[in-house]
Amino acid sequence: MDIRNYIIHNFKQNSIEEIKDSIEESIKEKEEITLPGLGVFFELLWTSSNSNLKQEILETLKSSLD
Repeated sequence: MDIRNYIIHNFKQNSIEEIKDSIEESIKEKEEITLPGLGVFFELLWTSSNSNLKQEILETLKSSLD
């Protein structure tokens, strides 16, 4: 099983609160090992978003980089 499918499989049954807690904990820890999981979450968000939401995500990312 590849990492993408592994992460999706591990979180499939989690509640929204559990997913939120995992994301926040990953960010708080600042461990590089969590980056692939966050990348999978971002990929899922991006591929399921319409063009307006993608633009909003891009604008938020850009302003966060400045």
